[in-house]
Amino acid sequence: MMAPMPLPLPVVATAFAAAAAYINAKSQLSYDLRLLNSIVPTVARLAWWTNRGRINFFYRLEDLATSKSSEDRVFLRFEDKSYTYAQVYDTVLRYADWLKERRGVKMGELVALDFQNTDTFIFLLLALWALGAVPALINYNLTGKPLAHCVRKATTRLVLVDPVVSANIGEDVRSELSQVSFEVVTPEVEQQMLSHEPIRPPDDVRNEALANSMAILIYTSGTTGLPKAAIVSWSKVAVVGGFTSRLVGTTKNDVFYTAMPLYHSTAMLLGFLHTLSVGATFAMSRKFSTSGFWDDVRKHRANIIQYVGETCRYLLSAPPRTDPVTGENLDRKHELRVAFGNGLRPDVWNKFKERFGIETVAEFYGATEGNFATWNLSRNDFSMGAIGRSGALYNLILGRTVAVVEVDHDTELPYRDPKTGFCRRAPRGDPGELLFKLPPQDVESRFQGYYGDKEATSKKIMRDVFTKGDAWFRTGDVVRWDAENRVFFNDRIGDTFRWKSENVSTAEVAQVVGLHPGVLEANVYGVQLPRHEGRAGCAAVVFQKSALAGGVDGVPSEETLRTLAKHVRAGLPKYALPLFLRAVKGGSLQTTGTNKQQKTNLRSEGVEPSKTGSDNVFWLKGDTYVRFRPEDWEALQGGRVKL
Repeated sequence: MMAPMPLPLPVVATAFAAAAAYINAKSQLSYDLRLLNSIVPTVARLAWWTNRGRINFFYRLEDLATSKSSEDRVFLRFEDKSYTYAQVYDTVLRYADWLKERRGVKMGELVALDFQNTDTFIFLLLALWALGAVPALINYNLTGKPLAHCVRKATTRLVLVDPVVSANIGEDVRSELSQVSFEVVTPEVEQQMLSHEPIRPPDDVRNEALANSMAILIYTSGTTGLPKAAIVSWSKVAVVGGFTSRLVGTTKNDVFYTAMPLYHSTAMLLGFLHTLSVGATFAMSRKFSTSGFWDDVRKHRANIIQYVGETCRYLLSAPPRTDPVTGENLDRKHELRVAFGNGLRPDVWNKFKERFGIETVAEFYGATEGNFATWNLSRNDFSMGAIGRSGALYNLILGRTVAVVEVDHDTELPYRDPKTGFCRRAPRGDPGELLFKLPPQDVESRFQGYYGDKEATSKKIMRDVFTKGDAWFRTGDVVRWDAENRVFFNDRIGDTFRWKSENVSTAEVAQVVGLHPGVLEANVYGVQLPRHEGRAGCAAVVFQKSALAGGVDGVPSEETLRTLAKHVRAGLPKYALPLFLRAVKGGSLQTTGTNKQQKTNLRSEGVEPSKTGSDNVFWLKGDTYVRFRPEDWEALQGGRVKL
C-alpha cells in the first residue's frame, strides 16, 4: 500500500484558515475579544482614577487642555463655531467662577440645566463639575406640571435656562416653584461670565466624588407617566464613555456628530462623554432636522453619527439629494464609517445602510438607570436588527449576569413557578423579560436608582429570582435570545397584548406593517372592544404620499388598503393581524423628545370614532381594509359583530 502523499503547504494553510474562520464565526471569538478588550482597560482606568481622587470628568478636560499634544486640538464644534480643548477649559473656569461668586453654587449642590444643544450648555455642565456640583438635565420640551415635577425632583434652588426655551417657564411653573430661581442665560449674562478670571477651583471641592457618587441627574423619557430622575454615577460615566469609544474604535482624530438631545443619556454618555474619554472632536446641532442633518455631517466632516428611535426612518423618508451642478449623489458624500445608537428597526436597517453608504451599525440596548447593556457592532446581515450579540467566551465570563425569564402577561411580571416560587429562564429563541444581576448585599454599588424616589427604585429590583436572596434589575423589556447568541427586542412589557388567548408583540407586528412599501411609519398597540375579551390589534400608520388617494392626507387609496391587507395576512398569524388601521394625519406620529414612539394616548383613544379626532379608522374585512364608521362601533357595542 502506498503511503499517503503529504498535502502541499499552501493547501494545508488554506484549509487551516478556513477551519479557523468557521470556528471564529460560530463562536464569535474575535467579537468577544473585542468586547473584553473594550471593558477590561476601561475598568482598570476607572480604578486608577478613583484611587487618585480624579474620577470627576473635569479632570479629563483638564488633562487634555493642559497637554502640549492636545491643547490645540478642536474639542467642540457647534454651528459655525469651534473651540479647542484649551479654549473650552479657559471658558469653563470663567463660568465656574461666576457660578461660585455670583450664584453661590457649592460642592454637592444640584443645579438644573434647561437647554437645547448649545456650546453654552456644554460650558455650564463642565463648570458645575469643576465646582463639584451635580447637573440635572431637563428636557427642554417640557412645560407646566411635567416641568415643575422635574425641577422639584432635582431639589434645586437654581435652574439655568436657554433663552430659546425660556417661554416654557410660565407663571404656572414659577408660582408652583416660588423658592426656585430661574436664570435665563442671555448673551449679556454670558459676557458677565466671560469677564471673570479663569480661576481653577481647588481639588478639595471634587475630592468627595467616588465611583458610586452622583455625576448627573438624567430623566427617563416619560413614555408611561411623569419622568423619573435617574441617578447616573461617576463609574457609569467612566465605563460607558471608555467602553463605547473602544468598541466603536474612536480615535483622537475622529469627529463624533450628534443631533440627539444632550439632556438624554444616549447623546450625553454615549456621545459627548464618549468623545471626551478619547480626546476626540464633538460636533452637534441644536436639535434634529431631517433636511439639515447630512449638511451638518458634511460640514463637520463627521466619522461617527448618532441616532435614536425613528431618526433613521425620518432620514430615509427624505427625497434623495444630488448636487445641482455636478449631479453627484449627496446621500453618500460624507466621511462616515459608523452609525451609533439604539432603536434602528429591522425593516429600516439595511435600507438605511445601503442608501447612505454606512459601513457599520453599532446598535445597543440599555437604560439610563440600568447596570448593564447589550451591544451589536454589525457590518453584515448576520446580526441585522439585533440589539446585542456575544459568543461563547463572553457568555462564559459574563453570561450568568444576564437572564431572560418567562413573563406572565396577565400580571405583567416575570412568571414564578407555583412549586418553587422561583422564575424560569425562557428557552432559547422564546421571548422573555431581560434581567441584569445585581450584588444582593450591595445593590447600590451597581444600581443607584431614582433620586428621592425609593418606591420607584424598589420596583426595578427583583429578589429571589433563581435563588433565595439574589437580586436582579428589571428592564421591563421582552427580548429573544436566539441559538446564535443574538438578542432581538420583542416588546415593552405592557405593550404586548392578548388576543384570542395568544400574546401579540406590538414590535413584531409593527415590523411587518412597516415593510409595506406604502407605509412610512407604524405604531402598533392593542385596543379594547365592547363585548370582546383581550385587546384587538390596531396600527396607527403614516402613509407615503404615493399611497394616498389623490394625495389627500390621511386617506389611503383602495389599492393601498387592499395590498396592505394581503401583506399582513401573508406575514402574520391570524391572531396577530392588525384588525384596525388608524391613518394618522400630519405626516408623523407622536414621539418623545428622543424620537421614541408614544402609545399611551393612542391606546386610551382606541378606535371609538368620537375619540380618534380627524384621523380615519379602517378595519379588516375580507381581503381589504374598509372605513370603520360610527354605526360599526354601535354594532360592536350591541353585540351584533364578533371578531
